[in-house]
Amino acid sequence: MADQQIGQLLDSLGVTTDLDDGDLVTDALVILKILQPDGSIALSIAATDTRDWINQTGLLRAAIDISEGRIRRDEDND
Repeated sequence: MADQQIGQLLDSLGVTTDLDDGDLVTDALVILKILQPDGSIALSIAATDTRDWINQTGLLRAAIDISEGRIRRDEDND
């Protein structure tokens, strides 16, 4: 298995996000569902080079909380 850039892949899937003017994306975590040639399904996690396992875990936990409605995407939790 070889590492591949996935920007164009995400574009072809129609992946978008809401960003306001001046927003700066600093990190990314992408979860991929993969249909393999033999028909089996695999899961892969891709992330920016700057992320470590602590940031990955935090991003994943926050995404779960958002998807389950525990917090809003734009909620300020200082």
